[in-house]
Amino acid sequence: MGNIFSISLSLDPIITRCWDCATGQASYICNLEDNLHALQAEVAGLKELRSDLMSRVRIAEDEQQLKRLNQVEGWLSRAETLINDADQLIVQSPQHVENLCMGGCCSTHPRSSIKFGKQIAKKLQEVKDQKKNGDFSDVAGKPPLPSATERPSEPTVGLESNFNKVWSCLQKEQVGISGIYGLGGVGKTTLLNQINNKFHDMSHDYHVIWAVASQDRPIERVQDQIAKRIGLSNEGWKSIEEKAEDIFKVLCKKKFALLLDDIWEWFDLKRAGVPIPTQQNGSKVIFTTRRLDVCCQMQPNMDNNIRVECLPQGEAFKLFEEKVGSETLRIHPDICKLAEAVVEECAGLPLALITIGRAMASKKTPREWEYAIEVLRKSAASVLPGVGKEMYPKLKFSYDCLPDERFRSCFLYCSLYPEDCQIPKDELVDCWIGEGLLDEHTNLSSAKNQGHFIIGSLIDACLLEKEGNRIVKMHDVIRDMTLWIAGESEKKFFVRSGVQLKEQPRAKKWEEITRMSLMDNQIENLTERLECPNLQTLFLGSNDLKVIMDAFFNSMLTLRVLDLSDNTNLEELPVGIAKLVSLEHLNLSETGIKKLPVELKTLAKLKYLNLEWTRYLEMIPQQLISSFSKLQVLKMEGCGYGCSLVLEEMEHLKYLSVLTLTFKSASELEKASRFNKFFSCAIERVCLEYSRDSRSLNIMALAKLQHLCTLRLSRCWDLEEVKIERNIIEGAGCFHSLRTVILDECHHLRDVSWVTIAPHLEELYILLCEGLEEIISEEKLGEVAELKGNSNLFSKLEILHLSDSPKLKTIYQHALPFPQLKEIYIIRCPMLKKLPLNSNSAKGQRLVIKGEEGWWKDVEWEDESTKIAVLPTFKPHIF
Repeated sequence: MGNIFSISLSLDPIITRCWDCATGQASYICNLEDNLHALQAEVAGLKELRSDLMSRVRIAEDEQQLKRLNQVEGWLSRAETLINDADQLIVQSPQHVENLCMGGCCSTHPRSSIKFGKQIAKKLQEVKDQKKNGDFSDVAGKPPLPSATERPSEPTVGLESNFNKVWSCLQKEQVGISGIYGLGGVGKTTLLNQINNKFHDMSHDYHVIWAVASQDRPIERVQDQIAKRIGLSNEGWKSIEEKAEDIFKVLCKKKFALLLDDIWEWFDLKRAGVPIPTQQNGSKVIFTTRRLDVCCQMQPNMDNNIRVECLPQGEAFKLFEEKVGSETLRIHPDICKLAEAVVEECAGLPLALITIGRAMASKKTPREWEYAIEVLRKSAASVLPGVGKEMYPKLKFSYDCLPDERFRSCFLYCSLYPEDCQIPKDELVDCWIGEGLLDEHTNLSSAKNQGHFIIGSLIDACLLEKEGNRIVKMHDVIRDMTLWIAGESEKKFFVRSGVQLKEQPRAKKWEEITRMSLMDNQIENLTERLECPNLQTLFLGSNDLKVIMDAFFNSMLTLRVLDLSDNTNLEELPVGIAKLVSLEHLNLSETGIKKLPVELKTLAKLKYLNLEWTRYLEMIPQQLISSFSKLQVLKMEGCGYGCSLVLEEMEHLKYLSVLTLTFKSASELEKASRFNKFFSCAIERVCLEYSRDSRSLNIMALAKLQHLCTLRLSRCWDLEEVKIERNIIEGAGCFHSLRTVILDECHHLRDVSWVTIAPHLEELYILLCEGLEEIISEEKLGEVAELKGNSNLFSKLEILHLSDSPKLKTIYQHALPFPQLKEIYIIRCPMLKKLPLNSNSAKGQRLVIKGEEGWWKDVEWEDESTKIAVLPTFKPHIF
């Protein structure tokens, strides 16, 4: 019994295993070893396939800048998981193989082996399937375009206000195109960078495109950059038109912001394929340029164009400190103060601050800094590292882009004036004419027009800065660059203006110099002869000249322009001035000369003679003025020698076109009107001063002066009224050219209603008129029907200057529109409590009202809306 029982116990496991095999799952055990070998082989193949695929992906991503396809990414991810899972099963397999028995057909642990066999069989099939799905013709494609691409940028200083202006402009739905303009190196591209990165950092629905224009083929270059940004291929493109068509098809379906950097001329958006931004499509174009005229051509509404100005002193020093390093500034107690002087010479131009800041970063002694200041003040900064090789060439692009050599020569001429000099436009043009820089013209007016056109172009190019209607300035760094150009191109300039010279300077090669400026110094004596046989322009103005030796001018036979103005101690002209046989332009204004030498008759080519404000001039030899047979311009306003004494001689000057005159009495003025030349000339300025012969002035004598620009009544102490006569009002064109009226020390005038006869009056200055009660008398206007109820009073007025008139109560009884008014200046007029303004006055203008704060607090307003509109325009006058 016991033996039988023992045998049954030992057979139970075998029966169980046989039962499992018999139930249909024996294949998982029988095929386990074969499946394991197959899995190892398939996994090895999968790994090779994965490696090959990854190599293709890396090439596509790294070299072709493509993005791997999502299906490839998914396949690689699944392959990675399968390989890891299979490797784990293979690692576990030896234990399960050891459990096999009976030639691999059974297992000592059948359930475990069957389970493992199932896993191996399943994984084997998965690996096979994965390999089948791993055949990709393309592994990567073009990536989806980001809405904006971040651009490299550095922390900025002083651009926050400009950035806010531009960004605020972009938020306006009605603004599609906006320009950023300004001097080269002022930070326009930096500002555009900030705009781009603002788009990058915020959520928006714009597709932002950055493109840089070029002076050569700008449209093609911009098209290529746009195409790359929106995912177009260059392949197959043949012309601008074909490119434009492809670009338009893409952009017309997008809301885009095109950031267009550094354009030099009008950029034809349509020709480039860029849809014009409208309120409907919501797209934007923001561009930078150095040229104001380009701004106006691209976007006529100047409210949507932002000028980037140079930095104020505080922010300029902060930027400079960033580049030079605070350690350098602190290394010696004197350096920080010296650095302030260096910063001042940079005049707030970021490019100069950055370049010179880097150049000075290694300078650790006061002597090095003092030298830097010296060369900057002498306009010789090109010796500093980076200035001559980097900064000036960048700024010179504006010069290179001027239309022709004539424009470039006129621009270089401006560097003769001292640093920070306010250059009168008319004076500059007169010098250009004298030097022969302008075209030959049949009349002087045409030449002047060309000169002013060139000035406008230089302002548009941000090479000159406009200050009011009559003055231009040149930025200090631009002036230094100009002198560098003159030196590099051998233009033979010798400029020592405004450098505190006390003596006549020396030079190695006087004979090569063509233009020389010694103005704005403290030179007293010119006692050495200058050998300058090629000199054409000589500026000696604004010195302390007392003596000029007779032989000083002997070797200047080609001199065409001579400026001796503003030398009040110069009482006598040297006889040697007669040697200047080529002289065409002679400026003696504001000198102390007492007589003109008769030897001046040899100046047969003289076309321009300025004797204005020569208060001490007592004698002009008879027939001297008439001997200047080619004279075109004669200026004698403020001249001590009576104008009426030379009027008769003027009759013989057939080319005389421009006169400025001063009369000492009303009767003298009336007498002058009898001379034909008085009317045939383009009389620009007339001054009546020290007149005591009449209480009433009849300005009928001036009514026919079609070119009269400025009228000044000065120190006419007995003058009580200037009559408005009907025949003046009815006269066609009377006073239509009158732009400026100046009244000073006319103590008995009670009103100046007569100024309303000048329909184009732009500037009205009234000073020290103690008896003046009102500017325009409604009663006086009522006496002339043509003026009564005139709604166009002061329709062209830009500047109204009233000072030191203690009885002045009214400008006009009613509010006026003042459509062109830019500045009101009121000082020491305590009785003036009301201004002729309402909420609509000076609409669209950037009106500024200057005055004393105490007076401003007492001003009475038309209504609350006027007060709200006008209050922000006030700026306290600083005495």
